[in-house]
Amino acid sequence: MIPVETLTVVGVGLIGGSVGLAAKTRGAARRVVGVGRDERNLARAAAVGAIDTFTSDLSVGVATADLVVVCTPVDRVGADVLAAAAAAPPRAVITDAGSTKGNIVRELAGKLPADRPTFVGSHPLAGSEKKGAAHSRADLFDDRLVIVTPTAETDLEAVSLVELFWQKLGARVVRMDPFEHDRALAVTSHLPHAAASGLAGVTPPAWLGLTAGGFRDCTRIASGDPQLWAAIFEANRDAVTAALDKFTDRMAGLRQALTAGDTAGVIQWLTEAKQVRDALGS
Repeated sequence: MIPVETLTVVGVGLIGGSVGLAAKTRGAARRVVGVGRDERNLARAAAVGAIDTFTSDLSVGVATADLVVVCTPVDRVGADVLAAAAAAPPRAVITDAGSTKGNIVRELAGKLPADRPTFVGSHPLAGSEKKGAAHSRADLFDDRLVIVTPTAETDLEAVSLVELFWQKLGARVVRMDPFEHDRALAVTSHLPHAAASGLAGVTPPAWLGLTAGGFRDCTRIASGDPQLWAAIFEANRDAVTAALDKFTDRMAGLRQALTAGDTAGVIQWLTEAKQVRDALGS
């Protein structure tokens, strides 16, 4: 059903606020309800047009919802989905915007009755190092990829509704197994954040005046919320540690070539990386 009559956004930060603002701007929802813990932030979300009304009571916020989008940190998504499912109309569909999916699947396993709202996992690959509803953008999802992660038990009509909703917000949508998603995102999203933070962390503050565009480009995402990223790393611990092992091995290869004075090896190491980056495009 597009547009959605009542959309409830649980967790109205940058992503949640942008979901509401994009839904209202693009006609994907007629009414947007915001649910959150910080009433000042909710008031800012209302002021920028991301939500129409708000409440700190999740059960009240989802009481008339047709679609619920949970945008809380990944260590809270499972509990918030269960709370929403208990209070929302049975016809409702619940999705999320979490960066990890396997932990949510495991937490929800066997806990959502068949006569309650359906949950469909999703993950918009969009965002910023900024946070808070004040930074909401209606175009945040334009031509961005959203990964929808149903399981074998997920209702296909609900999956289609969630996919159509994200497309209405301007996104491209693909389906992926939730555990494959976590393995892939550990390399393409979580490891880059760890690498950026590692680079920033070994740089003496006295040398910051000597940095240029390369340093800024490589470390921009290190400005992200530490608590949010700690929760992501923890939720996807096994895949992230496997990605870190591969990265450590890769850097060890450069160290070995440099130590041996192997110029050809260094060039090959750099060339392999260049080929992958060039394949991505601008």
